Amino acid sequence: MLPAEFVANIDVVKTPTSDMTEGALGGNIDVRTFRPFDVGNKVTANLRGTYTTQTEKVKPNATLIGSHTFGDSFGILVGAQYWGKAVRNDRFMNFGWNKDKYLTDAQGKLPAGLYTPTRTRPTIETEDRKRISGIVSAQWRPTPELETSLDVLATRLDVAYDEFGMDIYPDDPGTVIQPGYKISGTTVTGATINNVRFMASREYSLNRHDLLTIGLKQSWNHDRFHVTANLNWSSAHSFHPSNAEGTVRSRAFLTAPLTYDASGGYKVLPTLTTPVDLTNPANYKLYTFNIAPKNSKDWDKFARLDTAYDVGGFLRKVAVGAEYHWRKRDYWRRDYNITPAAGTPLTSLGAGAYQQLPYDDFLSGVSGNLPRTFLVPVTAGYYNALFNDTIANAPLTAGDKASLFKTTEKTASAYARLDYGTMLGGVDILGNVGIRYVHTDQNATGYLRTGNNTSPVAYPKTFNDWLPSFNLKAELTSTLVARFAASRVLTRPNVTDSAPRITVSTDAPTAGGGNPQLLPFLATQFDGGLEWYFNPRGALTGAVFYKAMDDYITAQNVNIDIPGRGTVLLSTQVNGGNAKVYGVEAGYNQVFTFLPAPFDGLGMQASYTHTSVKANYTAGARPIVDQLIGLSKNSFNVVGFYEKGPLATRLSYVWRDRYLSGTGSTTQAPSYTAPFGTLDGSISYKLLPNVQLSVEAINLSGAKLYTYNDDPNRFGEINYYGRTFLFGVRAEF
Repeated sequence: MLPAEFVANIDVVKTPTSDMTEGALGGNIDVRTFRPFDVGNKVTANLRGTYTTQTEKVKPNATLIGSHTFGDSFGILVGAQYWGKAVRNDRFMNFGWNKDKYLTDAQGKLPAGLYTPTRTRPTIETEDRKRISGIVSAQWRPTPELETSLDVLATRLDVAYDEFGMDIYPDDPGTVIQPGYKISGTTVTGATINNVRFMASREYSLNRHDLLTIGLKQSWNHDRFHVTANLNWSSAHSFHPSNAEGTVRSRAFLTAPLTYDASGGYKVLPTLTTPVDLTNPANYKLYTFNIAPKNSKDWDKFARLDTAYDVGGFLRKVAVGAEYHWRKRDYWRRDYNITPAAGTPLTSLGAGAYQQLPYDDFLSGVSGNLPRTFLVPVTAGYYNALFNDTIANAPLTAGDKASLFKTTEKTASAYARLDYGTMLGGVDILGNVGIRYVHTDQNATGYLRTGNNTSPVAYPKTFNDWLPSFNLKAELTSTLVARFAASRVLTRPNVTDSAPRITVSTDAPTAGGGNPQLLPFLATQFDGGLEWYFNPRGALTGAVFYKAMDDYITAQNVNIDIPGRGTVLLSTQVNGGNAKVYGVEAGYNQVFTFLPAPFDGLGMQASYTHTSVKANYTAGARPIVDQLIGLSKNSFNVVGFYEKGPLATRLSYVWRDRYLSGTGSTTQAPSYTAPFGTLDGSISYKLLPNVQLSVEAINLSGAKLYTYNDDPNRFGEINYYGRTFLFGVRAEF
């Protein structure tokens, strides 16, 4: 939502201090937008184009920022931006592999302990993104000691989403596996399954996101005294402008045999074939037509006061402060489900209700034999034929009410921080020690569903936490610096994850829900490091870290019973118990100034992280040992660059090891994202002192993102967004 062109700097702090707002485990990120006293008297114009190889379209990006100062006492900055991007993701999806699916004679009687695939879907996801943003910043400095800043940011992002898919359901009730299946270990790698549902699907939505934030800052610095006050108000609104744009799912299905072969592994497309023609509209019948409009409103109010006094001597500074933070989310959603009479043919809606897949190159760079051409619905044809005002004005159902929620969170905190510094044995030592107290009042309200009845519920909670911190920096020599940090940190759950809500899928026995019993989790963390600055433009660094987490939050999948739907798999979040994360980091950066000109502008940056986990929890009855979602064991990045005169170039490669992406359940295998690396580059040239040309490239290597389900023979997902190129000109006046 925040345009990068409006950002002056981003500070990432990995070791917190007591004056930093709590809420993050990995560190704090402080994003600061441009202000007039930073920019001075200047007008900057930036014109760029964004080209994506998957769409073969260029979308414009235009930014204009003007700043003017009136002496040293007043300044104003105004900026505006239009940004657009076309996106296409070719995606082969699988929703998991189930254990013990076909055990009875009627199902084909597989041996116990074997895994077979669930819902699988070749799909093309497209987005047309458009954003309009504006920024106003004013600064008033009537005296050198007193300064007032006002910052206003407004933005609107529209994302028109259009998806074309063919859903295949080998695990529907009534499916039967046939003799002649192939087994590798505990995986059925190939089989023919009868009575499988093939569903041509189309999903369209216009997602609109509005953001307005207003910040007022007052600072006073007199001699040794420093006082800063901040007030901030913001609102965000994410919604669909109309029912016709509210996640409209149009579907038609047929039933046929499926033959699959997954023996090629997860990096190729499996064989998925059927003798029935998936492009013939006469083969299809109508399925439930669904519209799910959403309306989410967020408000945020923030007030903070910081005071500090420069003491001198060993005790360099004393700081105390307090802040109050109020947040609210009001989430509304409903599902219109229109179910045509059983057996209604797709052709009854007329030829305007369907078309052939408008792409002929689905994952063209990946081998495999699966449907790459098939029929898809036309959204307008379904909407005009099946939706009307009577349906739109129908009362909310029990399922609708179960999706609604409101959450409020109020936090009041106070801190004290002491900065110290001294010489000890010829070593310059600097650091700080502090304590932060946080009081949190949280209330989540919604509806509890019992059968087809609902009743309002509320889940108020209160938390009180003390968060100490300690940081030390020792300049062992003029080129060698040691650091040590210890702290207690707090991470709160996402408001959606802690809301009393449940939303049931209309086309699969699955559901997503919140957990109002979810608790924030605390962690005690230690960091230590050495930094060797072996020349003025070179450094070698190393660090170790350790984090002990209490009641960390993880995903959980459990089976529940829903009236009218039977048993569905509910995905939610739970507190997983205690875990430890520890590891090492190493970094290197240098400009090769020792080389003869013009090669003395060459340089290199590199970093590596190794992470280990100690954890033991369950997903249903399935044990998960020494793994956390989203955490890779190894990761690294390498950057080569050249910066001299008017020319600047960069080429970077970022890689991370595989990681757990889904915990699975008692009967469903966990999922993993495979190792992934991407190559990016940029080049810029100053044509004139105030005019710069630039080209950037993202994913130059055309890398694809793969997932699999615990076993490389259990295919998961393949995602390919293609390459992205950005080119433009930037001028300053």
